[in-house]
Amino acid sequence: MLEFLTGSGLAAAAGMNAYIPLLAVGVAGRFFPDAMQLPDGWAWLSNGWVLGIIAVLLVVEVVADKIPAVDSVNDVIQTIVRPTAGGLVFGSSSTASTVAVTDPAEFFSTHQWVPILVGAVIALTVHAGKTALRPAANIATAGAAAPVVSTIEDVGAVGMSLLAIVAPLLVVVALLLLGLFGWSVWRSARRRRNADLRPATERMADG
Repeated sequence: MLEFLTGSGLAAAAGMNAYIPLLAVGVAGRFFPDAMQLPDGWAWLSNGWVLGIIAVLLVVEVVADKIPAVDSVNDVIQTIVRPTAGGLVFGSSSTASTVAVTDPAEFFSTHQWVPILVGAVIALTVHAGKTALRPAANIATAGAAAPVVSTIEDVGAVGMSLLAIVAPLLVVVALLLLGLFGWSVWRSARRRRNADLRPATERMADG
């Protein structure tokens, strides 16, 4: 169960930002082996060059995701990247030893492709929700919501990644909060859009 929660948390984080959980797993495997020990097959994630490339891509992603209109184009591109990252982090964590998981191989002992597929599906689900909500929020706020929502998502991805590695049981709470946040953004955007669509005579009467 802990293995699934660890992978799910990392994959959900990848759905918000593909590179934060990848960087978290790589940095933990390279500099904090007591927190996460990657198996040989996934050791490349902790390679210095790989970490450098991921860090550069993370900077590009963070900037692009905060610019209205550009963020929507970025989301289209990330439709492939985020599920791929979700599969990678779920797959690597399902066979890695962490401070909370000491025998991960037992959970996915016979079908090594399963955790990669599960991670990709989780990341794609979160990404789809993010992609659907962002345009509505941008329209409702004339683009003002883009940097705010993006920053919250980045912070959420960092928090989710850390929880997945050191306290996977709290991932359940984090996923619930993520769902509530998405629902609140959708409700606010819908309320604002409905208000803008009301006839001018009705708005004048209310005033």
